[in-house]
Amino acid sequence: MVGVGKPLELFDLPVPGIGEKDVLVRVKAAGICHSDAHYRAGVSPVRPLPMTLGHEVAGVVEKAGPKVTGVKPGDRVVLHYNITCGDCYFCSTGNEQFCPKGLMLGHFTDGGYADYVAIPARNALHLPPEIPFEQGATLMCASATSFHSLRKARIRAGEKAAVFGIGGLGLSAVQLAKAFGAVEVFAIDRREEKLELAGRYGAVPVNATKVDPVEEIRRLTSGTGVDVALEVIGQATTMKQALRCLGPMGRAVIVGIGKEPLSVDTYRELLGNEVELIGSNDHLLQELPHLLEMARKGILDTSRVVTRTIPLDAAAINAALDALEKYEGGLRTVIVP
Repeated sequence: MVGVGKPLELFDLPVPGIGEKDVLVRVKAAGICHSDAHYRAGVSPVRPLPMTLGHEVAGVVEKAGPKVTGVKPGDRVVLHYNITCGDCYFCSTGNEQFCPKGLMLGHFTDGGYADYVAIPARNALHLPPEIPFEQGATLMCASATSFHSLRKARIRAGEKAAVFGIGGLGLSAVQLAKAFGAVEVFAIDRREEKLELAGRYGAVPVNATKVDPVEEIRRLTSGTGVDVALEVIGQATTMKQALRCLGPMGRAVIVGIGKEPLSVDTYRELLGNEVELIGSNDHLLQELPHLLEMARKGILDTSRVVTRTIPLDAAAINAALDALEKYEGGLRTVIVP
């Protein structure tokens, strides 16, 4: 990325060096996330520029520093994108996304739209052989962010959930909500093919082009609403709908990044039913082993998430980002260098 609103450009850069506790990873797959489209558009600032994007990364360890013990050259790995100090209050309490020295891969330090990426060894997790690289890459953001948001929602067995937006995050959220014990999950989107896919995973599809999602969820729940609503799109309209479809003591979790402010009727939409509006950002290193095991055992199926693979080519990557800005282009496009 060379500038806000400008197409990404291809550069020939030296292979990055590594420190004694780092690993050099040969990238085998890098997911193109909607956040990357937001970065290019300037919705969430990237610094410094130029910057190699890409925070959903899977690959093979090419080289390890002398003090690395957890992984070795040849190991298949996925990369946790939050690079943190490991020593501050937030890191020591398991909330490393707030580390004051934290650098996000592909946002504040060079990421995976490349042949190689260097990263601290603690950020490299073993990728089970059952999971292809392309699917492993998407686990590192799309699935991990959904996993974290459902934990923030404190979803419990027997509850009902709604997921607004069935892309890479939403499809994972549907499956994970069911895995966490939700008895019913409503999938809200405007594209019929995405709703059909969510339906294959047991969700109740709600087409927002044909019905009012809030009224339809109320109708389908006999007026009670849902206990948990996730908004993974980043639009004020769908954030509002997520809040309004809650029942008493429900929790709406906002995950999507957007420019529009959210206006809330505090009495009717918050206080009256004692509902909660929760922000969810990123995910935690400690959550990823559980997520990888769920994927290994097939509890979380990622086989349908990757809808297209492309080479490490500037024109192809920019076209994929253009499609994401228009909310088009399938679930996940993955770069395979």
